[in-house]
Amino acid sequence: MAVNRLSRWIDGFEGLSRPIRVVVLVAVHALIFCAAYFGAFAFRFDFRIDPQLDSAMWQGLPLLLAIKLSVFALLEQFRGWWKYVSLYDVVGLAHALAISSAIFLGLHTLVVQPQMFPRSIYLLDFTLSLVLLAGARGSLRLVREALAGHDAKRRPENLLIVGAGDPGDLLVREITRADALSYRPVAILDDDPNKWGLRLHGIPVDGPLERLQEVVDQRGVEAIIIALPPDQSEKVRHVVDLARRVHIQPRILPAVETVLHGDVSLRDIRDVSITDLLGRDPIDLDMEALGRFLQDRTVLVTGAGGSIGSELCRQIMRFSPRQLILVDCAETPLFAIHRELSQRHQGRLQPCIADVADERRMERVFDIHQPQVVLHAAAYKHVPLMEENPAEAVKNNVEGTRIVADLSARCEVEIFVLISTDKAVNPTSIMGATKRVTELYVQRLGRRHPHSRFCAVRFGNVLGSNGSVVPIFRQQIKEGGPVTVTHPEMTRYFMTIPEAVQLVLQAAAFDTDDDLFILDMGSPVRIADLAKDMIRLSGRTEEEIPIVYTGVRPGEKLYEELTLDEEAVDTTSHKKIFVGRRATHPPPDFEVQFSALLRAAELGDDRRVRDLLDLLIPGYGQSPPDDSAVDFGTARAAR
Repeated sequence: MAVNRLSRWIDGFEGLSRPIRVVVLVAVHALIFCAAYFGAFAFRFDFRIDPQLDSAMWQGLPLLLAIKLSVFALLEQFRGWWKYVSLYDVVGLAHALAISSAIFLGLHTLVVQPQMFPRSIYLLDFTLSLVLLAGARGSLRLVREALAGHDAKRRPENLLIVGAGDPGDLLVREITRADALSYRPVAILDDDPNKWGLRLHGIPVDGPLERLQEVVDQRGVEAIIIALPPDQSEKVRHVVDLARRVHIQPRILPAVETVLHGDVSLRDIRDVSITDLLGRDPIDLDMEALGRFLQDRTVLVTGAGGSIGSELCRQIMRFSPRQLILVDCAETPLFAIHRELSQRHQGRLQPCIADVADERRMERVFDIHQPQVVLHAAAYKHVPLMEENPAEAVKNNVEGTRIVADLSARCEVEIFVLISTDKAVNPTSIMGATKRVTELYVQRLGRRHPHSRFCAVRFGNVLGSNGSVVPIFRQQIKEGGPVTVTHPEMTRYFMTIPEAVQLVLQAAAFDTDDDLFILDMGSPVRIADLAKDMIRLSGRTEEEIPIVYTGVRPGEKLYEELTLDEEAVDTTSHKKIFVGRRATHPPPDFEVQFSALLRAAELGDDRRVRDLLDLLIPGYGQSPPDDSAVDFGTARAAR
């Protein structure tokens, strides 16, 4: 009952109108100033104040109160929210008290009563005022946090935090200050032996990760949150395995966000995803170069409703373009991304329903909006589907790129960027072959139109894109399996969608004449291992969710490469972006064969399309040698 009454009293005070609350706070501060002032004399004279000083002490009190209350009012110290007091508030108090003490010292010694008080009185008054005010504010916060835990609708879960670094520190602070506590931290684990036995905000660091099961049993742990840096994916995987043994599904704090923003919300905590196990490092962006590239420009993005295109739109709007033209032929995805962005960027967005292979419609879009930057992400991407529809693949991927690139050249855009793929390297599929042809076309167009920059950015698979392997596996696991993998040795490069888009924009912002950029995809990942990790993250086992191998599909390779045999890889100013230096050129009759390819696609002649792709790309359909993949480690070492 007493706790409830205290809670209602505090809530009632905070519910007062602002003028009344300020009056109450001024009165409280005045009482604390008086207590500190009299305490300074009491401590200085061992509680036996000389009668001669007693009168002077009382005479100085009004001056002291007038100075301190005036300074605190001018520095807005009565507007602070004591519920959320922090170290910055204590620094603000010290600043206000230091100014007040200096003014009081000057006026009192030089004007009012020269040489009357011992100098230590002023220092003691400052110290006691700071201690009493900080203590009062801090105590109110502690009481609020205690009451929040007591009044929680349900008992908070005993929480084990993995990681005693900066993310762990921010997490503990957020949990302890939350109004409705859902967690009660009881222990922290960290592999750094220098932290063992220490306490983080009162929470003991109980040792290394290997003690997880023991600590769970000893402290009655009911929830586990991982607060580790993004480059420690192996530790995250290990924690997931250990947590599974104690039947607790761990959650994770996105450490990159906490480091960037210096803050964390309990809303940020989420289930561990496959991205956390891949260990992709955060991207360092040249924000100044990106600002010069995009700010106050009219930017056009094709395929704006797709996985890459929509993220391109989100990232572009961070850099304040004059206008963003969103082009897509799919109505619903375009509506979704336009609606999402228009909530914050109304007036700078223009959605355009248009098929990139419709030359008349695209001409109208370019004539109306006159874009300065064009990012071409529209393409058919599903390998097996394109094997069944080669003419349509050429019409969309090749003809669509030709139309958008030619219009970009005619409008003299500043830069045209083709989003390409690792499947364009030694292609064995229709989809990869069409993307390789577009790379060659853009390269030639750039040489004929030096007033504009034409380049391609090549990268591998992105996690979670529409129709990609991760959402397919997730759905198969949800349905109880089996998870289907084409081959046990099938490998692919992976990166997250935001990471890929950030690097695409960074590459496009380079002030260079290079026409092919290759993103560092890290190490290739076995698809079978990806499936096993996703099964583990779901809290299931391979006995419960079996993996079935279905065989390599038409057009697929066991592994992907990022460069051709004849392409040398050079470094750039960004450690994750490389330049492909071509040693060969398209066939001499490229223009003739290219035009024939487009005519065959228009006629729907699938066999002719395959034959012409084979002529345009020597070696198309043949298996590449084992050593054709780019060695990024060598490229970095040579840097």
